Amino acid sequence: MPPTLRPLLAGIDIGGTTTQVVVCSDDLTVLDRAEAATPAQEGGRAMVGVALDALAPLLARTPGRLVGAGIGAAGVVDSANGRILVASDSFRGWAGFAVTAAVEEALGVPAYLDNDVNAFLYGEVCGGAVRGEADVLGMTLGTGVGGALWTNGALYAGPHGAAGEIGHIPGFGDLPCSCGGRGHLETLASGRSIGARYADRTGRRRTAREVAEAAVRGDEDALAVYHAAGEGIARAIVITAGVADITTVVVGGGVSRAWPVLEPAILSALAADPPVSGHPVRLVRAALASDAVPVGAAARARRELGTGLRATASK
Repeated sequence: MPPTLRPLLAGIDIGGTTTQVVVCSDDLTVLDRAEAATPAQEGGRAMVGVALDALAPLLARTPGRLVGAGIGAAGVVDSANGRILVASDSFRGWAGFAVTAAVEEALGVPAYLDNDVNAFLYGEVCGGAVRGEADVLGMTLGTGVGGALWTNGALYAGPHGAAGEIGHIPGFGDLPCSCGGRGHLETLASGRSIGARYADRTGRRRTAREVAEAAVRGDEDALAVYHAAGEGIARAIVITAGVADITTVVVGGGVSRAWPVLEPAILSALAADPPVSGHPVRLVRAALASDAVPVGAAARARRELGTGLRATASK
């Protein structure tokens, strides 16, 4: 008899700028990866097409049999029906697009869609910095600020899919937010906002990375901007701890590259105003870097496939 081919999982991260794809074994080990520019202005079919084109050579050179695919996508998603519900103005023809149907048609295997922050948290819990934790708040600090909740060993999306979205709750000042609200955490802690807050103080336009580099050099304005971001993040952590009693937090996204500046600011604010439970916060930086979302999407597919995948792997 011919040997049974090992099961493979595909993970796809469709972001506003870059699309990342991975091929994983059934234990979520990344066997190969690739990236491509996201054609965000060309519509959903073009965006999915770029992901599939990047994935095809990986599958061709990786021995095994594809059994499922997971997709992490920017925007508000309907996971049950595999569609994008709401997308930012960075995208054209994305809201309403049937993502999983397009992927299933192309690959011939079941596909599962998640919000990219949910997928990030899946990845970090299943194979990253908070592996095996039962209760976690995940935060991504990038162009915007995203959040997701993992409770009792499973993702908790809430009845409307917005559980854990700490980037867009008020109480963090009065600055206008990109979503149209005011005083949201995103106005302090996103990469775009860190650059804007530094410009407000100095009149000089800098990226979040440049502001972090200035902070390391002792620039007082840069330090003040990151201190305000850290205080805001700490407040969001305390709010989550008070509502959901979750005190393990994993932070990822581009802004987390400034961890030597950001972590002390968060911890200082937490020391001054700890969770009401008195339980210490475990704060960790994400471990999977750019693999977190695609690996998390693959992990979601593995969970959905469940015992069928395990049985296939054991043959």
